[in-house]
Amino acid sequence: MIFARMSLDQAKSLPLWRRPESLLFLMAAAMPISFATWSALLNNFVIEMAGFTGVEIGWLHSVREIPGFLAIGVILIILVVREQVLAMVSLILLGVASGLTAWFPSFGGILFLTLLSSIGFHYYETVNQSLQLQWIDKARAPSVLGWLVAAGSGASLVAYVALVALWDTLGLGYNTVYMLSGGITATLALFALLAYPQFEGPVVQRRGMVLRRRYWLYYALQFMAGARRQIFLVFAAFMMVERFGMRVHEVTALFILNYIANIVAGPYIGGWIARFGDRRMMIVQYLGLITVFLGYGGVYAFGWGVVVASALYVLDHVFFTMNITLKTYFQKIADPADIAPTAAVAFTINHIAAVFLPAALGYLWVVAPGGVFLLAAGMASISLGLALLVPRDPAEGYETIFGGARPAPAE
Repeated sequence: MIFARMSLDQAKSLPLWRRPESLLFLMAAAMPISFATWSALLNNFVIEMAGFTGVEIGWLHSVREIPGFLAIGVILIILVVREQVLAMVSLILLGVASGLTAWFPSFGGILFLTLLSSIGFHYYETVNQSLQLQWIDKARAPSVLGWLVAAGSGASLVAYVALVALWDTLGLGYNTVYMLSGGITATLALFALLAYPQFEGPVVQRRGMVLRRRYWLYYALQFMAGARRQIFLVFAAFMMVERFGMRVHEVTALFILNYIANIVAGPYIGGWIARFGDRRMMIVQYLGLITVFLGYGGVYAFGWGVVVASALYVLDHVFFTMNITLKTYFQKIADPADIAPTAAVAFTINHIAAVFLPAALGYLWVVAPGGVFLLAAGMASISLGLALLVPRDPAEGYETIFGGARPAPAE
């Protein structure tokens, strides 16, 4: 029956393709088909069709991040709409808005459709993170989350290979590709909405906003991750087009390398988190990001070429995949009933800097592009300092190295 409710224990009797984890994998594949394609074409599209400079691209991404800043609104929506339903509706909105991108090749039109698709993307991501932490047990979370990253990368890889192979061969245009990729995402989301039961998590989630003092380190890590991430998302790919003149199929080929790397690295990263712990993997991630951002600065300071810049870009994506540690760290310290409301709060915190940082740095980019990446290296250094405060074995009551006593090992 459509929209029938079912507990996670009852779901074990369903065919494999209809179980909760299978739905997570379907969503992980559906989202990037439109979002990653939009990202791959965006810089060429706005430069060729709308004459964007660093200023306009900065404003575009500031507008794109407004729904992320307002993700706390999910708390109100899930008072009347189930999280699983909201995830699918958000995916449909993402697909439809992305598909219409090329219909309005002007600054205002691109901003408006970007805002709509961003609402779908950010509200989906907020709810998806909550569902992942509710439906996957702590022991298996790092491994499953790693495989979910690989699944999303695999879906993007298929789309990107098709784009590289067919863009020149068939003379594809922006409208055709945007419509096709957005339509696939929307269709898969509609199928998931109708084909799967409504799964009930083991713990009823609290209603209303949750802000807890003991989660302060998690909030701080989310804030820095959001600020640092914007510099990569906005300016790293833009650099490849503006400085090196990469064409659509060349940018897409670079993205293909990224997703191949993530398909391979995702499961390994999940396994390493389970083996070495959140703290050690955070330290590795932030040291790596400091090196990558300093390398980006070197591209401008020392004239390093497109090969070096491309290698740094791929490494950046791999280190970004290690953000799984934020999810697994929170899952260990959280009251299980806090997961849904805290996911919304964390997404808003993650996007505080995102609302103003891209636009502000767009002006710095025009004057000193290398300075943007040096600032990002400084942000990664702050994240490294925060990671050193994460305990080796985080748990409720032991959220930081300063909090409480280390829990006794399990018998």
